[in-house]
Amino acid sequence: MSKTFAVKALERASGETGLVPGQIVDAYPDLYMSHTATWRCIKTLERMGWPDLCHPDRIAMVMDHISPAATAKIAGDHRLSRQFADRMGIKNFFDVNAGIAHIVLMEHGLVKPGNLIIGTDSHSTIYGALGALGTGVGFSEITAAWVTGKLWMKVPKSMRIEVAGPLPEGVYPKDVMLKLIGDLTADGATYYSVEFHGSWVESLSVSERMTLCNLAMEMGAKNAFVPPDAETHRYLAAHGVDLDTVAPILPDLDADYDLRVDLDGTVLEPQIAVPHTVDNVVPISEVAGTKVDQVFIGSCANAKYDDLAIAAQFLKGKKVAPGVRLVVTPASADIMARAATDGIVTTLIEAGAMLTNPGCGACAGSGGAMADGEVTLSTANRNFRGRMGSYDSGIYLSSPAVAAASAVSGVITDPRLVLG
Repeated sequence: MSKTFAVKALERASGETGLVPGQIVDAYPDLYMSHTATWRCIKTLERMGWPDLCHPDRIAMVMDHISPAATAKIAGDHRLSRQFADRMGIKNFFDVNAGIAHIVLMEHGLVKPGNLIIGTDSHSTIYGALGALGTGVGFSEITAAWVTGKLWMKVPKSMRIEVAGPLPEGVYPKDVMLKLIGDLTADGATYYSVEFHGSWVESLSVSERMTLCNLAMEMGAKNAFVPPDAETHRYLAAHGVDLDTVAPILPDLDADYDLRVDLDGTVLEPQIAVPHTVDNVVPISEVAGTKVDQVFIGSCANAKYDDLAIAAQFLKGKKVAPGVRLVVTPASADIMARAATDGIVTTLIEAGAMLTNPGCGACAGSGGAMADGEVTLSTANRNFRGRMGSYDSGIYLSSPAVAAASAVSGVITDPRLVLG
């Protein structure tokens, strides 16, 4: 049987050969990520009697979900993690000023093609944008990996997705993913390794590929993958990775996929996920004109540099509509600094946006809460009831272009109507 990416990646990570989907192996991850709730792992380790850490150099801790601390309890959790990192000599510790874990790790050259990366966040699928196998696990699994260096993993089935491009003006990778999530449903890719292929995917920047792989989790994917290429190498080199240390893994040309999906992106219109599930997706024409009280541009899905640049394009020279709160939370400190240097931050502020410190922000319930009956249009990856404040509020999901255009008009607005 010809091999998919997931089979090859887990053969490398386990040292076994001839793997097939459904088989369980001992896999040895290259990196273990934990976020703000790392204290759970530390407390578990304490109950275990402080056994030795197997590979401290493979541990990465990022204080991103509630940053800075919103309560004394969270401040204590952060302090515990800082002290633990110092005590154990963990070099890959990133404090509350760094940004969202996934983006920070990639910016610091800690993610490479072919790596197996586990993280205490479901959107660890994003690492597939650099050709790695990233997947979310629980805190107990991370703690076990700290001590043993390994993790049981089941080899996933594989799904191949091809998108025909180019996309129409005003339509973006976020719209592609919302369309796929709506079509396949939240369970449509459960425990699949989702591979993105084709000339349109090859034309995307690493940032755009991050959006694809990040949102694949909302279809239930175990991991997502874009084949590494020259664009991948460009990104890696720009972030300090020695390309001689990179060993990409590619699926066989005749790999055996359990499911193939084709999407014609050339006729796609902007897509909106409406309350209260991510797979409740409609074309923007069905909800255009819906009043919004708040617009949030943030999250690991769409708060990267190019996302902020797109938003600024639609906001330049304009003002946020009266009564609308526009909250912008850059994904990392590096992104915020670059956006400030390039004038994007000034454009956002002059339009009336509130910029918060880099991190997960309102996506993780840290700021941007809504009152009863309010509506937020968000570039995040989830719109579950109560995720941003009141259980009786509503969250719509969109691209940064739709978000920015809507912030100006005060209602959900098709960005294609204001281009030019």
